[in-house]
Amino acid sequence: MDRPRSHALFEKARALMPGGVNSPVRAFRGVGGEPVFFKSGAGAWLTDVDGHRYVDYVGSWGPLIFGHAPRPVTEAIAEAAQGGTSFGAPHEREIELAELIRAAVPSVQKVRLVSSGSEATTAAIRLARGFTGRDLIVKFEGCYHGAVDSLLVKAGSGVETLGLPDSPGVPADLARLTLTLPFNDLERARELFAHRGAQIAALIIEPVVGNMGVLVPRDGYLQGLADLCQRHGALFICDEVMTGFRVHFGGAQALYGLKPDLTTFGKIIGGGLPVGAYGGRADVMARIAPEGPVYQAGTLSGNPLATAAGIAMLKELARPGVYERLEGTAARLAQGLRERAAAHHLKASVNRVGSMLTLFFAPEPPFDYASAKKADAARFGRFFHGMLDRGVYLPPSQFEAAFVSLAHGEAEIAHTLAAADEALSE
Repeated sequence: MDRPRSHALFEKARALMPGGVNSPVRAFRGVGGEPVFFKSGAGAWLTDVDGHRYVDYVGSWGPLIFGHAPRPVTEAIAEAAQGGTSFGAPHEREIELAELIRAAVPSVQKVRLVSSGSEATTAAIRLARGFTGRDLIVKFEGCYHGAVDSLLVKAGSGVETLGLPDSPGVPADLARLTLTLPFNDLERARELFAHRGAQIAALIIEPVVGNMGVLVPRDGYLQGLADLCQRHGALFICDEVMTGFRVHFGGAQALYGLKPDLTTFGKIIGGGLPVGAYGGRADVMARIAPEGPVYQAGTLSGNPLATAAGIAMLKELARPGVYERLEGTAARLAQGLRERAAAHHLKASVNRVGSMLTLFFAPEPPFDYASAKKADAARFGRFFHGMLDRGVYLPPSQFEAAFVSLAHGEAEIAHTLAAADEALSE
């Protein structure tokens, strides 16, 4: 498929921006070739600058759960814009969005709105250290919590896609305060807490990993981690930037029966606009300025356009039957991919939780960083381009989640599976 306009724009972008992109995975380094430049999206479809159309499974990396440009969200943004794009001061929509989040997620008693998921995790970590008076943080190999210095240690997503070590620019003294564990290994977590528990401020985890591809938590694993934190006085932080309102209306914590001390949000709560939030126990959140001594601030926090979009999104998601429809569509896609991979005698598996899924070119479903790394990324790259040339846009990395939206109907799933049948035969 020829994309001369995309090629010309990429050449121009490379002279202006590092790698020609504003976020590393977009550069296609994980799959080879050049990125596609898009001009519009509608429903489940994207249109590139050369006029080609694609069924989209990136969905802006998760927030577009109703697809591109859903009317309730675009109308809410347009109406809000007429009243001003930013105030830098309190307004009523901040309260309404906070009320919707708290009503859906019982562990969140108070919430602070910010402008990105990275900002939310940064603030949550600082808050945990300020609340506990401890310095150590525990994270998990392959989990990505934003481009945050103290969390860019054995991170997934773009770091893994590009084959980079822990990022230069992160001071060694800061990295030493971050302890890492393998995902899905509760015994290793018990051993670590037995030795260092009194020094650990918090444990942060993606309850469903989305940044090494989708990794599914084993039964009882997440609750076991929460119990360890409670026993040793550390805070249990669920990073639900990706999973919040995506895998369940109440997030992954509702799906797995968890009650974290702190939760971070992003993506869906802004309806596709830049947004983030963190919230949790009232006594912990009381330590945030101006109520407490732990400082965090942001000029665009609670932006009126983002809050308007988020309110519209969450109200639509609260309608009956929404998640049942989403689950059914994602399940049909996952099963169809499994069947077609099997028909071509390929060593492949599909991991899925709700509307997040990853096709791994691996003989067994990956369950941690080490097993995900065994997947055949080169084979995924060939599959990616085979799908792209047949009008299906997948995440350009073996180590990312694909997202199904409510705009994906029978026609889109049929188109995707027909394309997969051909791409897998190559």
